[in-house]
Amino acid sequence: MSALASTDRGTTAVPRASGGLRRTPLSYTVLGLVAAYSLVPVLMLVFNSLKSDLELGRNPLGPPQNPRLENFTEAWVQGSLGRGMLNSAIIVLGTVVGVWICAGLAAYALARLDVPFKGGIATYLFLVISLPVQIFLVPLFFLWSRLGLTDTLQGLIIIYVAINTPFATLLLRSFLVAIPKEIDEAARIDGANELQTAVRVVLPLARPGFLTVGIVVGLAAYNELLFAVTFISEPSTLPIATAYLNFSQGFTQQYGLLNAAGVIMVVPVLVMFVLMQKKFISGLAAGGVKG
Repeated sequence: MSALASTDRGTTAVPRASGGLRRTPLSYTVLGLVAAYSLVPVLMLVFNSLKSDLELGRNPLGPPQNPRLENFTEAWVQGSLGRGMLNSAIIVLGTVVGVWICAGLAAYALARLDVPFKGGIATYLFLVISLPVQIFLVPLFFLWSRLGLTDTLQGLIIIYVAINTPFATLLLRSFLVAIPKEIDEAARIDGANELQTAVRVVLPLARPGFLTVGIVVGLAAYNELLFAVTFISEPSTLPIATAYLNFSQGFTQQYGLLNAAGVIMVVPVLVMFVLMQKKFISGLAAGGVKG
């Protein structure tokens, strides 16, 4: 009655946003400090990439006095960054496609099919995600040595697909659960089998989820170092993440070239994230809400 009375009087109720930040000087100050905390290390990396080793020792935190742009050229040649970029591109592409196939079909089965022990399978995937991957390192190395998969990009791609599939399955499942099951029934009435229903009808509707999974998995494969160093020792197949090993000379480090290589390695990631940040953030938010 009170709501109707207020409506009759012409008043309009404006809901207050819950959990939102109020635009106050304090909130802007806090956000500015957080942004500075995040950007200062990147700025230091750029500054140090333009210094010689001598200047870096005398002035490790300030801007370069005599910028050395040739650090980038020397780092590119000495670190074989071009070959490393190509190897990383192959690894990232193979990993993303492999995770899309494995996680997409697994998520479809958990979300749309009458699979026994669904809850147990989801719990198992959560447990697998929580385990540190280092515990699999030694037995996996001996197995890969017997199978002849060491020093190959294919062997590294298989490992990355296995590591990232559990998380991707749970994330894609949260997208597929929200899709109405009437779509599946309509496809089956039209004569589509289960695989056609999954590949041509249901999975394309979860395109934002696949995009989010691709970005997360691609960045993880691009930045991964432990398995890359352990399973690949051939210089011609080293990914970009291991390029830092080329700047070690005995007990010394070429820190100027090391920082220049770091800038070169970070630039593709920053460009990709800037171009796709809206889709990436909206995909994560949608997955969290729908799950």
